[in-house]
Amino acid sequence: MGLHHQAVPEAVRAVLSGGAAIPAHPLALDAARRFDRRRQRALTRYYLDAGAGGLAVGVHTTQFEIRDVGLYEPVLSAAMEDAKAWTDRPLAMIAGVCGRTEQAVSEARLAVSLGYSAGLISLAALKGADNAGLIAHCRRVAEEIPLVGFYLQPAVGGMDLDAEFWRAFCSIDNVVAVKAAPFNRYRTMDIVRGLVAARAEERITLYTGNDDHIVLDLVTPFVAMRDGEPVTVRFRGGLLGHWSVWTKGAVDLLDRLKRAAAGPAVNAELLALDARVTDCNAAFFDVANNFHGCIAGCHEVLRRQGLLEGIWCLNPEEGLSPGQSELIDRVARDHADLADDAFVAANLERWLS
Repeated sequence: MGLHHQAVPEAVRAVLSGGAAIPAHPLALDAARRFDRRRQRALTRYYLDAGAGGLAVGVHTTQFEIRDVGLYEPVLSAAMEDAKAWTDRPLAMIAGVCGRTEQAVSEARLAVSLGYSAGLISLAALKGADNAGLIAHCRRVAEEIPLVGFYLQPAVGGMDLDAEFWRAFCSIDNVVAVKAAPFNRYRTMDIVRGLVAARAEERITLYTGNDDHIVLDLVTPFVAMRDGEPVTVRFRGGLLGHWSVWTKGAVDLLDRLKRAAAGPAVNAELLALDARVTDCNAAFFDVANNFHGCIAGCHEVLRRQGLLEGIWCLNPEEGLSPGQSELIDRVARDHADLADDAFVAANLERWLS
């Protein structure tokens, strides 16, 4: 048996279960598309000083191709090393774990050896498998590391996962959280129904990855029936590529949403932020072109702030789509109060030192 969630330090478990802002960590490259260690370190420092409760590394935003060019271990090592050197706060450090079972087990073991507390499991490599095959895979990986389930939207490589899958997945003892990112309300409810059917709502924390409804996910009570009675669950935090940019604003927003969700009612002004955040996401994630420029779009925001030197991706075909830069111009102007440009400007030199 590898790492069980009960062996994770209590302070780290409290961060994850309480609901944190966890940015999906981008990959900093230079003009030759080589790993830019200095700017990778600056990004980590930025996220931690912005108040992030942890980091998700080796995930979609970090570019799955890091595995093809020998960067998986260096990138995970860098984030852990830089985080430990920069803060002594307890952090929920989550490693992306993907591939077929042998690869996923190997990645999980490496992540545990580097000090990661959980693995965000992608099932994209198992397309075509039935629920039994998917669950057998998840159970095997869960023997190595506490799991964060991941409903990845089909537009970027995910597959449909029904409520029965989520019931079985949430019944795995070493599952600690689920990231819902199907960008689909019906499929998000499948996660909720599966979680409730598994009677795991006290053990498993829901994180939104639904970049099209971040605010609503975090203030909505989700209800599913069990044994003829309604059971209410809530999303407690966000694990988001969207939160890799304007992160200080995202942390502040999560704090506001948590306070509102704990109160008797959520005011209309706060609810209206859902559409504004979604408008920003449409530009960052290149929704008009079926998310083709979603990674480059986040890079462009970071480049404009000086955190990244350029928007280079490992895949030369990945870049901004036509018109995407102009869309980012517009949302940066229309929603400047959601940004954290002043915070970044005040600290950039220190982060790059």
